[in-house]
Amino acid sequence: MDFLSLLKFILFLVVGFALLVKGADWFVEGAAGVAVKLGIPEIIVGLTIVAMGTSAPEAAVSITSAFKGSADITIGNVVGSNIMNVAIILGLTAVITTIAVLKTTIFIDIPFTLAVTLVLLVLGLDGQVSRVDGVILWVLFIGYLAYLFIWTKKNKDNGEAEESDEIEAGKKLPIWKLFCLIVIGIVLIVFGSNVAVDGAKGIAKICGMSDRLIGLTIVALGTSLPELVTSVTAAKRGNADLAVGNIVGSNIFNILFVVGTSALIIPVTFQAAFIVDSIIATVVMVILFLCVVRKKELNRLGGFVLLISYLAYFIYLLVK
Repeated sequence: MDFLSLLKFILFLVVGFALLVKGADWFVEGAAGVAVKLGIPEIIVGLTIVAMGTSAPEAAVSITSAFKGSADITIGNVVGSNIMNVAIILGLTAVITTIAVLKTTIFIDIPFTLAVTLVLLVLGLDGQVSRVDGVILWVLFIGYLAYLFIWTKKNKDNGEAEESDEIEAGKKLPIWKLFCLIVIGIVLIVFGSNVAVDGAKGIAKICGMSDRLIGLTIVALGTSLPELVTSVTAAKRGNADLAVGNIVGSNIFNILFVVGTSALIIPVTFQAAFIVDSIIATVVMVILFLCVVRKKELNRLGGFVLLISYLAYFIYLLVK
């Protein structure tokens, strides 16, 4: 094994992830600030720009991977991120503090996540997610956005809507700085995704790991960093009540927006092995549902159950 080359590609991966996370952060802050200054309702900004901003790393890496002929990283990244978001991020957050869960999250968002995960599985049974499949995912994505707008409008009228940190920060900056943040954020996201994918491919080649395994683990963890930082920070501040809804929403965005967009640009290969991974993603969501449905909260025991479920999945990946 070429140790120096391995070290170089690990550095690529770390630098790429750092650029992705910072780029997504600046893009969201800038875009949210501009939108609010242009008179777009804050709640709409939160549902679109801010929500999709946390999926920007997954989108950038997945699309870049597809273009570079590493489609296994594309699906692996999305499915792996979704499993990590629930099993690791929510697991860790729940261990830190009990998370209250909204009824709409339990009875609408979680079942919808299960449904779109199964839709992705069915669409991929023929060996690829085609452009037509991408259209189907985008139709579902637009439908989900419409539901969010209606639900949040009702919530806002009841005084229950919350303003995100990104919108609050964006309000304080002059518009020229906000545009600079948008441009710099996009540049960092694009460049960071290229560097991260090159690093992941290099590590896979040197270590004899498949693109699928790299996508499901290392790349998935790296692109889930925004969700991890946000959820754990919120838990420490005592504001973790919306953590489950945010993570579930991110998973929906990952499948419908990220895979849908990638497929519209270039058909994405769906390995037979991803069938098992998609089933695991479904099982993890079922475990989450069972943990929260009775008491409308995710407690420490539920957090440990989720963490153990990911450990079992990780062992499966290693020994398979």
